[in-house]
Amino acid sequence: MKKGYIPKDERKTILLLSDDLRLHSGIGTMSREIVLNTAHHFNWVQLGGAIKHPDKGKGFDLSPDTNKFADLEDSSVLVIPWDGYGDEMIVRQLIREHKPSAIMHFTDPRYWTWLYRLEREIRQKIPILFYTIWDDLPYPFYNRSYYESDDMLLCISKQTHNLVKNVLRDKPKEDWAVQYVPHGIDEKKFFPIANDFEFEAFKEDFFEEKEYDFVVFWNSRNIRRKNCPDLITAWRIFLDQLPEEKAKRCLLMLHGEPSDPNGTDLPKVIETVCDPKKHKVKFTKGKCDEKILNYYYNMSDAHMFMTDNEGWGLGLTESLMAGSMIIAPVQGGMQDQMRFEDKEGKWINFSTKHPSNADGKYKKCGDWAIPMFPKTRSVKGSPPTPYIFSSQVSIEDAAIALMKCYKMGKEERGRRGQLGREWALSDEAMMSAKHMGDNFIKHINILLQEFTPRNRYDLINTDDIPSNYNEDIISLTPEFYEEINAI
Repeated sequence: MKKGYIPKDERKTILLLSDDLRLHSGIGTMSREIVLNTAHHFNWVQLGGAIKHPDKGKGFDLSPDTNKFADLEDSSVLVIPWDGYGDEMIVRQLIREHKPSAIMHFTDPRYWTWLYRLEREIRQKIPILFYTIWDDLPYPFYNRSYYESDDMLLCISKQTHNLVKNVLRDKPKEDWAVQYVPHGIDEKKFFPIANDFEFEAFKEDFFEEKEYDFVVFWNSRNIRRKNCPDLITAWRIFLDQLPEEKAKRCLLMLHGEPSDPNGTDLPKVIETVCDPKKHKVKFTKGKCDEKILNYYYNMSDAHMFMTDNEGWGLGLTESLMAGSMIIAPVQGGMQDQMRFEDKEGKWINFSTKHPSNADGKYKKCGDWAIPMFPKTRSVKGSPPTPYIFSSQVSIEDAAIALMKCYKMGKEERGRRGQLGREWALSDEAMMSAKHMGDNFIKHINILLQEFTPRNRYDLINTDDIPSNYNEDIISLTPEFYEEINAI
């Protein structure tokens, strides 16, 4: 019997609004892990979103599959696929039919404006929980009305936790209502592989019977902010510093669409930037299940990102669980996974005085990570999201990071990757699927216990609306102060 098990007829029902949990998007994957690791304690109904969903309006009982994967006999998991993320009518219908005790939604709040228009109608009886993340500073005060309209905010990254707290500083929520709950990966799906004939055969076929001394993996969408062309260019620069025969024994593996209108034509980039005889770059065989994805992580020495906006970076967590090192920019939730520590050796938190470690205040991190500190920070935006930092890592620094990883040697990289897995599984990191499930059970139960139904409406004095001005939007390096004071 699982710890926290409640019989099906006695469980509370949670209505989940997110990507269809059968999909392989990051949100779909995490939705699936949350459900699988809490199905012994809650019943779940999901409005499963997708663009032009082919199964819109149908109902799928996933209880038999959930029983199999979660080692249960009486789970209750229902998915109703929908175009986009839903609307007022379908949610009202689901509330009437399934009588959920709470509603949880997941991803950018701008996808849920219709839900927030209903928040007073809903919150007179049912609490709303938002599993939230935000990529970067400045503090997103344009999200304030969303955050105020939630009864609980579970924050995926430590940086998000600080952002939410500060955006709500004029109307703070109780401490229990804003908590840190990082993403969790199933260590039985992503793990180091040893002495497996099927894996070795797959590896031999993929590598076309060639031996490589150094393999770097990139698993992401081909969109502009992911900066895959930067990675390809850094790969070429790194290899040009090696003797040709050693360079030929290195491989960059790309797992994403080769060409995408939201990104670029990566084969054209490779054709121009890389000499095929010396700068080896190979695409994977397209979309795959978790078993094959774990093969790719195990075939690589490190997973590398060069993203300029990244809330979490799920590929890094999967890589750590598979026992491979990570190379990534210092921003968003990627900072959490590197485990920067302060002068006392404690895992850092963020505050108004130090809202991001992009300034390099803390350099020491877990042995499993090679951090890249941004060279530039610019403010981007759009009318719905007027400002956000875009933190850019230089191509030269990326090449240096690759060289650092290469020079360690395969045995040392393996040792460090194993340390990363052990830490991700620890009670400190809480980055396993079980930890994530336990956290959701704990915090949802607190929400159901502490929830106070809202009035139908409130009267607001518009003269009391707080200012969005914030003094502490960016932490500057000591080198900056030295240089500017010397002028």
